[in-house]
Amino acid sequence: MKAQLPRWAFLFPGPATLPLTDPAMTIRHFLNTQDWSRPDLDALLAQAHVFKRERLGDQLRGKSIALVFFNPSMRTRTSFELGAFHLGGHAVVLQPGKDAWPIEFDLGTVMDGEAEEHVAEVARVLGRYVDLIGVRAFPKFVDWSVDREDRVLRSFARYSPVPVINMETITHPCQELAHVMALQEHFGNPGAPATDLRGRKFVLTWTYHPKPLNTAVANSALTIATRMGMDVTLLCPTPEYVLDRRYMEWAERNAGESGGSLRVSHDIEGSYAGADVVYAKSWGALPYFGNWAPEKPIRDRYRHFIVDEQKMALTNDAVFSHCLPLRRNVKATDAVMDSPRCIAIEEAENRLHVQKAIMATLAGS
Repeated sequence: MKAQLPRWAFLFPGPATLPLTDPAMTIRHFLNTQDWSRPDLDALLAQAHVFKRERLGDQLRGKSIALVFFNPSMRTRTSFELGAFHLGGHAVVLQPGKDAWPIEFDLGTVMDGEAEEHVAEVARVLGRYVDLIGVRAFPKFVDWSVDREDRVLRSFARYSPVPVINMETITHPCQELAHVMALQEHFGNPGAPATDLRGRKFVLTWTYHPKPLNTAVANSALTIATRMGMDVTLLCPTPEYVLDRRYMEWAERNAGESGGSLRVSHDIEGSYAGADVVYAKSWGALPYFGNWAPEKPIRDRYRHFIVDEQKMALTNDAVFSHCLPLRRNVKATDAVMDSPRCIAIEEAENRLHVQKAIMATLAGS
């Protein structure tokens, strides 16, 4: 009998997945955590815990990384630059269209527009200069069928002769590991970095934002929580806010392999009840991608999804976190953010340590 597809499979018809890596790629990149085995992810996390205790090292001595930013950054840029410095390396920051030439990504195009050079040359030249390349490129928010291809990141990875690191595109794998590290610190014992998170109840809750935001962090939180064997609830206002089929299927597969579980809920109280972790993020409804005007009144009706003391009181004394930046009293109240149960600052700090582990591992390979 043919297996019945989950209900979210019908929201976004078409191929559920792309190859995780291009067949032509022979270099190990850090594009998303699904490309890495669980033992390899555990090794990165273990190294990150070491770097948190011993900040300075020489693992990147004589090595360099080009940080290519197509979108703004504070934590990502700061943590990557300082991380390279802490390990004896050097970071070069480039912003195409600002302090570097605009770049073309389409193949076979007649380049008579704004772009001055093609990624085929950019990636290969940078790879002659540096040992690693980091790329941050958000969706264009016009056509999800185009944005879900992640072409900027994948193009750099295709042409680069050195490892490429995803600094956030349509996923945010560095944030994933920083969050897991913070959970390990909270739920574990000192000196036991490989804390088992299996069976913890993890709630990924949509929250209101005046703008439709990228789904990257939500995609990543969903996949890493299921990868770690947690019992995951995706809490969102309506079926329109369910995430892309690719990430839902990744999460479902992860849960099956790790002993965790995955469910979608629109019930606030039922989702918060007994939760161990509440992770908040805002994102736009994908069926309205590129046509956001009809989505706004829907989004506006669900301001009450804000994370507040009343909702957190329903949990199992849960910790709360967010990737930051966060609009206080829109996504979460002051009381929640200032609570000792909020680990958002610890998660943000851990970006520094996990990225050092990623850079050291890839540069060493």
